[in-house]
Amino acid sequence: MSDVRTSSLINLLRRNIEIGSLLLLCVIVAAVWSFAELTDEVLAGATLGLDRDILLAMRMPGDLSDPIGSVHVEEMARDLTALGGTVVITGVTLIAAGFFLMRRSLGSMVYLLVAVGGGIALSSIGKEIFDRPRPDFLPHGSLVYTASFPSGHSMMAAVAYLTLGALIARVLPQRRQKAYVLSITITLTVLVGISRVYLGVHWPTDVAAGWLAGAAWAVACMLVARILSRKGHVEPDACEAYPSEGRGHAEVRKIGGWSE
Repeated sequence: MSDVRTSSLINLLRRNIEIGSLLLLCVIVAAVWSFAELTDEVLAGATLGLDRDILLAMRMPGDLSDPIGSVHVEEMARDLTALGGTVVITGVTLIAAGFFLMRRSLGSMVYLLVAVGGGIALSSIGKEIFDRPRPDFLPHGSLVYTASFPSGHSMMAAVAYLTLGALIARVLPQRRQKAYVLSITITLTVLVGISRVYLGVHWPTDVAAGWLAGAAWAVACMLVARILSRKGHVEPDACEAYPSEGRGHAEVRKIGGWSE
């Protein structure tokens, strides 16, 4: 009887894991479809009026060179936008890769580097393909030298922070800890995108496209991580590997050369 119950429990967990993979796939499809629809509207010029209205709403009436808010708000926006820059993203990724290397999780380290590096490459390719000009009717609050669509800062922030957050969440035993980490990464991604519009260096639809493309890539990488974890190449999700620890009973373990 106990063997039957154990087998039923295992089958239930497997079904839940497959449902999780299916949900991730649905998110990817929805994000890619939304990106394609938005791109079509942008190329047709249908979003230009809305883009201009949002940018103007973030400027003082009668003075396009002055964003709304005090100078301190403008400086905060520059600080936030730097979080999506190449230097910061590269630094954070290398620091995280070093963390996984110290844990002897070579699979997770390589996965992180490939995921973030691939996302950055896709962002650069997208800019070359669409070659959309930056907003030219107001001063830019930050130095820019590439095309506008999609927003590289927004996309790189989504790719790097969501991928990193998902990897960290996998080794956390409690679901509320996972939710906390993921909520922080999502908040950072959103703030970076908003700062790009506030500083006048991107059309709002550039940022939306960056979020969609970055999220699609990051979630696709999460789906790959689930597959790799089953083959032992990436650390398994703590709640799937040790369900009892998901209720707060974490303990130190040693599996396949890495410890939790």
